[in-house]
Amino acid sequence: MNKTILCIGAGYVGGPTMAIMADNCPDYKVIVVDKNEARIKAWQSDTLPIYEPGLDEVVKRARGRNLFFSTDIFGGIEEADIIFVSVNTPTKTFGAGAGKAADLQYWEKTARDIIEHSSGDKIVVEKSTLPVRTAAAMQRILQSNTKGLNFEVISNPEFMAEGTAVTDLQHPDRVLIGSMNTPGGQAALQRMLDIYLHWVPREKIKTTNIWSSELSKLVSNAMLAQRISSVNSISALCEKTDANILEVSAAMGLDSRIGSKFLRASIGFGGSCFKKDILNLVYLSEFYGLPEVAAYWEQVVLINDYQERRFVAKICNKMFNTIAGKKIAVFGFAFKADTGDTRESPAIYVCKMLLEERARLAIHDPKALENAMLDLTGETGDITYCADPYEAVKGAHCIAVLTDWKDFLKYDFRKIYELMEKPAFIFDGRNLLDHQAMFDIGFNVYPLGQPALSHLK
Repeated sequence: MNKTILCIGAGYVGGPTMAIMADNCPDYKVIVVDKNEARIKAWQSDTLPIYEPGLDEVVKRARGRNLFFSTDIFGGIEEADIIFVSVNTPTKTFGAGAGKAADLQYWEKTARDIIEHSSGDKIVVEKSTLPVRTAAAMQRILQSNTKGLNFEVISNPEFMAEGTAVTDLQHPDRVLIGSMNTPGGQAALQRMLDIYLHWVPREKIKTTNIWSSELSKLVSNAMLAQRISSVNSISALCEKTDANILEVSAAMGLDSRIGSKFLRASIGFGGSCFKKDILNLVYLSEFYGLPEVAAYWEQVVLINDYQERRFVAKICNKMFNTIAGKKIAVFGFAFKADTGDTRESPAIYVCKMLLEERARLAIHDPKALENAMLDLTGETGDITYCADPYEAVKGAHCIAVLTDWKDFLKYDFRKIYELMEKPAFIFDGRNLLDHQAMFDIGFNVYPLGQPALSHLK
C-alpha cells in the first residue's frame, strides 16, 4: 500500500495539520506543496512562515524524516495516493454571489491538476472550508478524466483555532470525516480512519455522509461567531444601563445549557473563517430560497461591523469629539493573541476608521507588524510601526487595545503614562487590562460593556 500523503497548500491549515500528522504517523511520508516559493523556503528554515506556540518543535522533529516541503506540486500529485486539498477559498469579489459566495476557482484548478498529473487512483480530501455539495462537483470533475482512473472524495474539515493549533490538532475535540455511501467511499473512509487512529481515540472520530461533513464546518463557525456577536450586542446595552458585561457573561455562562465559552465581549471577531463562512452560509440560504434564514445569519456579521464602528465612535466622543492630529497607540493588530495572522482582523477596520478621522497611528504588535504593514498599504495618513511599546506611546493621547496579547500585561504602565500626553486615555477593546489599576495610575479608562473609570468631570 502506498503510504504517501500530499497536502496542496502550505498555509495556516495545511502546514500545521500535516506537521502533526507526520509527527504521529512515522510510517507515512507526508509532503506539503505550495506554489509560493518563499513560503516553502520558510517552512524549510528555522523561521516558520506562521507563528503557533509549539509548532517549531513539531516541525523540527518530523522535517527531513517523513515530513517534506516542496514547490513540486505536480510531482507530489504523481507520488501520493492520498491528496489533501487545502487551497484558499476566499469570498467572491465578482459575478454571481459576489461578497457572499465562496470563490472556488483555485479549488477547481487544483482538481484539474490532480487529473492531469495522476497515473493511478487517488483519494482526494477536502480540507479547505467549502460550500455544501461541493464534493459532488469535485467528484464530477475528477471522474470526467479520460485515463480510466478512479477518484474518491472525502470531506475532512479542520476545526483548529489559531493560537492553539498544535494542541487542537494533537488533542482534538473531534475529527470529522465525511464520505460517499458506496463501496469505494467506505474504503476511502477506512484509509482515513487508519491515519487518524495513530493518535486520535476512535470515539472522537465522527463519520458522516459527505454533505453533513461539509455543512458542519460552516455551521460550527457560524455558531461560534453568533455567540461573539450576541455578547457584543449586549455589551452596548450594558454601557447604556451601567451593567457590567463581565458579570452578565459570568451569570449566563453558569447555565449549563449555555456554557461560558465565547461569551467574552470584544471589538469583534476576525480570522480567515468566521466572516467568510457566515457569508457563505447566507449565500447558500439565499440560493436555496430561504431568505429569512439568510437574513438571520447576515445579522451576525452586521453586529460585528457595528461593534467596530461603535468602538471608534466612542474614542472620538470621549476624546472631546475630535481625534484629528492626535496620536493613538494601537496595541495589537493580529485578530487574536498567539498568532501573527491578521486576516479580517478588527484592527484593520478600526485603524482605517481612525485614519479617516485624521488620527496619527503608532501600531505595536508582538508578532503581526509585518502583516499590519501589508494590510494598511495604500492607506493615506500618518502611520508608524513600533516593535517597542514605549516608542509607540511616546506623545500619544490614547492607547487602543485591539488584541488580547498577554504580553501587554507585563508592560510598565506607570512609565507608559509618563510618556503620554495628558489627559491620557485607554480604550480596552478586549477587556484585557486591570482597569482599576490603570485608573489609579491616572488613565481615563473605557472598557467594553462596563462603566468607564474617568478623572474627567
